[in-house]
This record gives sequence, structure tokens and C-alpha cells, in this order.
Amino acid sequence: MNTVLGRRTRILAATTATAGLLFVAGCSSDDDSGGSGKQTAAGGVTLAKAGRLTTCTHLPYPPFQSEIDGKVQGFDVALIDLVAADLGVKQEILDTPFETFKTGAFLNSGQCDLAAAGMTITEERKKNVDFSDPYFEATQAVLVDKKSGIGSFADLKGKKLGAQAQTTGEDYARDKGLDPVSFESSDAVLNGLRTGQVQAVVIDYPVVQGWLKDKANAGAFEVADNINTGEQYGFTVKKGNTKLLDAINKALGEAKTDGTYKKLYEQWIGPYDEKAANAANAANAESAGSASPSAS
Repeated sequence: MNTVLGRRTRILAATTATAGLLFVAGCSSDDDSGGSGKQTAAGGVTLAKAGRLTTCTHLPYPPFQSEIDGKVQGFDVALIDLVAADLGVKQEILDTPFETFKTGAFLNSGQCDLAAAGMTITEERKKNVDFSDPYFEATQAVLVDKKSGIGSFADLKGKKLGAQAQTTGEDYARDKGLDPVSFESSDAVLNGLRTGQVQAVVIDYPVVQGWLKDKANAGAFEVADNINTGEQYGFTVKKGNTKLLDAINKALGEAKTDGTYKKLYEQWIGPYDEKAANAANAANAESAGSASPSAS
């Protein structure tokens, strides 16, 4: 969408509402950039900005990242805060158009160290970026107006359907022969449903879960169908940035082992889903048993 391409980027300081997460404000090692602002953090990870782990995202996308009380918070934010803490720096958020995540543009230009945006791991995207271990199992949901008469995905034919632009939900709908209205953000998707621009939307189920926590939304809308597309979310880095990728995977693995992942999942997503915690282990086991190459 042209409105997406023209969106102004903005930097937002990111914190989480999780108690007990402390950050080291100072740089943990010497600047190696000759004054460019870059630094080498713990583990030899080179960062775009001294003392900062800069994350590209696309706001809002609750419960993964959204601005709450003037601060960017959410499940993705909290997980990347763990990476930043390991590196001895703070996380900083750069709000960017979603389509740049497919190309890795902001990673390649050095404006961001990584991208975290509830992003599905796909073979197409692996051509341009390197993905972390999967950290979340995702399904698509069909959310409908209770008065729409829609009871399943099959009922969407001939109905006004909405989806967020450049997402796998939109891709899925188009692959099934539908022509969804494209909205710039998840908030715009919900507003389209509220205002009657569309009768149903296809979007990630965790997003729908967050919407339905609001009594007004729960009274007006319902989930007509869940679609298991086998999607897994991953964080991305510039191709070949193995040191940062290793740091992300290390933090994710430790969070799953020590219970931090479960705590954050319950805080931001809802009742704990064991499948989500085991996503990385299952993917690693599959990779070990296969000779086919994957994103490094």
C-alpha cells in the first residue's frame, strides 16, 4: 500500500512491564568503529549504535509490540530485551514499514541490528535475511462480525474480507482465491471491521486474542475459524550476521529453560502453550536430521 511506503519512521525507547529485568546502560567494550557510533558488545557482536541494540518493527501489532503508556511493549519487545541485557546494552525501537522486513533493507543499510515484528519464517524471506530459531507457533484466525452469518473460512467467498498488508494472512487469503482489502496495520484491520468496511478479517490468532480481551470487541465479534498454516515466528538479522544471531538464539534458549519464556508468554499472549516453547527444539531436531540447507 502507498500509505505504508510513505509512513514516517520514528525511534521509540523500548521497555517492558516485566518486573526484574535490569539493563546495563553503559557500553561494555571499546568502540571499534573509528567514531561512527558502532561498538562491539559482549560476544563480539557489532551494533549499529553504541550502547543500543536497535530493533526494527512495525507498530502497532499487539500483543507482540505496541505503544502502551508512551512505551513500546509486548512479547517480542520483552524477548529482545533479554538479548540486549546479555549484550550489556538497552534496546531501541525503530518503527518502519512492514514490507522492508521481506527485503532486509533497514538491516542492510545498518539502521537496525535486527527485526522483530511477529514475522513468519518463510523460504522467500530467507533469501534476504537470516532468521533466528523459531520462538512462537502461530495460526491464522477468521474474526467476523457476529451478525455476518459467516461460520467458517469457506463462508468468506463473496464477503468483504480484510487483512493486514504484506502479511501471511493476506497471502493465504489470496492463495485461496479471495481478494481481501489491505490495511496498513492491525489497528486499521480492526477499525475496518468495526466500521463495516469489511465483514471479516484474516489475521494472526494471538492478535485476535488480544482484541477479544476488550469487552466491546468480544460483544461484537467472534472467531469463526482457526487455520493451522504451520507458521512459526522468528527474529531476523542481516545475512551473515552470525554473532548476533547466536546471541539471540542463546537468549531464547535460556529463556525457555529457566522459565522466563513461560512467564512472558502468559503475560502477553495468554494461557501457556507448550507447543510454542518447543518450536525451536522441534525445528533444530528437524534441521539436524536433514541434509537440506537452511538460513544460517
